[in-house]
Amino acid sequence: MSGPIAILGATGGIGGALARRIAARGAVPFLIGRDEGRLSALAGELGAASATCDVTDPAALKAAVQAAGSPLSGLAFCIGSIVMKPLNRAMPADFAETFALNVTAAAMAIQAAAPALAAGQGSVVLFSSVAARSGFPGHAVIGAAKAAVEGLSLALAAELAPSVRVNCIAPSLTRTGIATPMTKNPQMAEAIAKLHPIPRLGEAEDAAALADFLLSDQSGWITGQVIGVDGGRSSLRARG
Repeated sequence: MSGPIAILGATGGIGGALARRIAARGAVPFLIGRDEGRLSALAGELGAASATCDVTDPAALKAAVQAAGSPLSGLAFCIGSIVMKPLNRAMPADFAETFALNVTAAAMAIQAAAPALAAGQGSVVLFSSVAARSGFPGHAVIGAAKAAVEGLSLALAAELAPSVRVNCIAPSLTRTGIATPMTKNPQMAEAIAKLHPIPRLGEAEDAAALADFLLSDQSGWITGQVIGVDGGRSSLRARG
């Protein structure tokens, strides 16, 4: 592969950890985010180029992705949300906005990058959630959107093969900014951690490590996969 790796959501916990990993192994991250101050600080730290945009603005998203240039070695869409509401409180706008951020923006980013990714024989990494395949109360909005991310990943892995690989990572609850409402309370965090066979919450580095591998040449025969980074929660039951 050749060319930079575009990281959307580079100022988030997983995106930032991934950018540092990519830079540390000598590859070139191209940082995309909406917080200009934090983006500039990270770009300065890593000596990386960057572009600021709101990914829900299609024109701005296309311009930011294409600013990474061609060819591209990879693209990671490290942007998401955690919308938790019981169904009787969920509004149509909750579903529409969550889908727009998690699914449509990811699809449009890949659409904008597709020629450059093909030129670079690149790799794409998207992010789902353990909630896409495991049913949790109050997760109808985000569970539906993340299940759509997994469907998008498989469809694009087929459509873009053999020149571009597409894989998806499905973390369980991870200590990032968007998870703060669930992790800031020590008792709640401990209770959720104990639901995992490996009884702790995820860290940004857990998901970033797998994303870095999937974006590298070491994973050259892996595509169309949804891989859990979830302490076993999606497939195992913790001891009572």
